[in-house]
Amino acid sequence: MSMSMPSAACSSSTGVGVGWGSASGGRVSRRAASDVRVIQAVGSRVRRCCRCAVEARVRSMAELVEEKESTMKARRKGKAERERGFSGRPRTFLHARSGEDLLLGVRQEHEAGRVPPNVAAGLEKLYRSYRNAVIQSGNTRADEIILSNMSVVFDRIILDIEDPFTFSPHHKGIREPFDYYRFGQNYIQPLIDFRRSFVGNVSLFHEMEDKLREGHNVILISNHQSEADPAVIASLLESTNPYIAENITYVAGDRVITDPLSKPFSMGRNLICVYSKKHLNDIPEEAEMKRRSNTRSLKEMAMLLRGGSQIIWIAPSGGRDRPDHLTGEWFPENFDASAVDNMRRLSDHSGVPGHVYPLALLCYDIMPPPAKVEKEIGEQRVMSFHGVGLSVASEIKISDVAAGIANPDEAKEAFSLALYHSVIQQYHVLKAAIHGNQGLNASNSMVSLSQPRQ
Repeated sequence: MSMSMPSAACSSSTGVGVGWGSASGGRVSRRAASDVRVIQAVGSRVRRCCRCAVEARVRSMAELVEEKESTMKARRKGKAERERGFSGRPRTFLHARSGEDLLLGVRQEHEAGRVPPNVAAGLEKLYRSYRNAVIQSGNTRADEIILSNMSVVFDRIILDIEDPFTFSPHHKGIREPFDYYRFGQNYIQPLIDFRRSFVGNVSLFHEMEDKLREGHNVILISNHQSEADPAVIASLLESTNPYIAENITYVAGDRVITDPLSKPFSMGRNLICVYSKKHLNDIPEEAEMKRRSNTRSLKEMAMLLRGGSQIIWIAPSGGRDRPDHLTGEWFPENFDASAVDNMRRLSDHSGVPGHVYPLALLCYDIMPPPAKVEKEIGEQRVMSFHGVGLSVASEIKISDVAAGIANPDEAKEAFSLALYHSVIQQYHVLKAAIHGNQGLNASNSMVSLSQPRQ
């Protein structure tokens, strides 16, 4: 997931447009009053034969009227999603009996003018890459898994092309009536070799949960390796820390909420949507709009943190890690000190105790990004079956790191470097365990590895 955070300049150089609820709030409110009158007039005379056409809509609208304003947006989102999922269009892909049926369906959708040629080509490549990776796993149910997952993936992608979903600056993962979170997990997990996957310092995730229960906030400062990062994190923590797995809020770049092949997977995650500094000026005439949007997103994050019990993941490098152009070695990208400091200040000013932890990810093998940063939306996905790793180290406080540093800029830089160096140290342990085939023996005094899924 291409996720990043704007720098401290984001307060003036800083999410995306309006969400489902905001887009139709006035219309829903006016309809709601009318629908309550419909309930009173129709009453028990509503027959089972017209339930789908009248009763469900009337009941949902009545519920909207009765709910407090704080819940109305979520209700409208649910109604919109029901309409998206049951719009009556032919569910071609859900009835596919083979991979050939899926690819034929893509071509037919393209020929009918419902799918752009670049998306059609991307879907075919996505299917073939996913198929090869799952077969590589040696799973005896590979064919069944491929067909089951890819039919739903194609269905959801086409559905969004026909009726595009718009992310709000703070997006809450959609769990019903269609569970987009579980959809993403089901898709990524067949790519993970859990026999060669590791979690570092799982006890610290338990510590985080204790702090969240106390109403504190937790900030995860992390490197970023692939679009699959959220699903990898959740997959490695589901068995030991399911609350964290399902409730992390990710600071997400605009690419994962605009690319047709990424959007359905992003819809299942809690997101704060921002424009990455790396892409802020890709289209100069849009730069000011992006800054204003980022400002709105920062305000949303500030409000979120004031409520407490939030766990937020951010990649202050501003994008995914890339291999060294000379050695081909993968390494965490340097952190932007201003982005780290911006996040720290948001936490400090929330009025709620906050804790900053350095987190390392090693998972590029299953879905590596393009070798170079691309401006265009629509990158090719190349997948493989591989082990992955996740590790967290003890909380780092700026007061401990920058004690005796009088210059604020130097203190800010020292704090960012301390977090980055911790991520690097953990990354080396994960690399030794996975790529060096040392397994649990790669553990050291800083990182204690375990395999919760084994």
